[in-house]
Amino acid sequence: GQRDEEEEHHHLETFTFYLSEPLSKERVEAFSDGVYAIVATLLILDICEDNVPDPREVEEKFSGSLLEALSEYGPNYLAYFGSFVTIGLLWFVHHSLFLYVTKATRLMGLLNILSLAFIGGLPLAYQLTSEFAEKSHNEIEAIQVSCVITFFASIFQFAIWTTALLHERETLHPFARYGGKEHAFMFAKLALYPCVSLGAFFLTCLLSEFSTAIFHLVQIVIPFAFLALRIFVRISLTVIKSVMSLSRRKVVLLEEEEACLSPTETLS
Repeated sequence: GQRDEEEEHHHLETFTFYLSEPLSKERVEAFSDGVYAIVATLLILDICEDNVPDPREVEEKFSGSLLEALSEYGPNYLAYFGSFVTIGLLWFVHHSLFLYVTKATRLMGLLNILSLAFIGGLPLAYQLTSEFAEKSHNEIEAIQVSCVITFFASIFQFAIWTTALLHERETLHPFARYGGKEHAFMFAKLALYPCVSLGAFFLTCLLSEFSTAIFHLVQIVIPFAFLALRIFVRISLTVIKSVMSLSRRKVVLLEEEEACLSPTETLS
């Protein structure tokens, strides 16, 4: 009985230590880049196969005007570019994350695989948002499914960074640790897609008539939000530092004034 208890305790120890064992960072990045490349390729294959007008249709229906024929597939192309931009920005965030990760763990690798599983669902999200009729019940549900896929793909990236913060001295570059130069910017960058996709999901539930406009607006705004994010974080940190420095100066001035007063003046 004592030996069984020791073996059970040993198995528990190896399991808990197993998740924190080191994992090859280079292999995690290589596998992730391969998945991102395949997913992006699947998007353009769908465009080339289904959204190229037939020459006879161009001649008969659009009087030989290719631009008019292509304009009929405008929503499909918009959904394609929106999905491609989403994949590109999620890859950019993934690259920025592992740029500051100095050592990966098996738990981080598991979270990365879960994120890639939802990344692989983005071609499905593209097909759903481009095939259903406008302002239909199915289109609203397709947009909500796309928001859910994007949310989980990005929230697992945020979980990787949170896991790295738990052992930051071993897993993170000093710039991205608590109080580091890039800590606030990394937090804002990794939290952007989960917050926006979750907000878009609830907005489509409340304002179902404008669900398509909301979804495409989010896809267009997010790239500009990434560009403005660093400026916003820099301004916020500068304001916070200036406020803290002013408060510290006031404290120092009060201490100097108290030091200059005589004991009787201090008591009074």
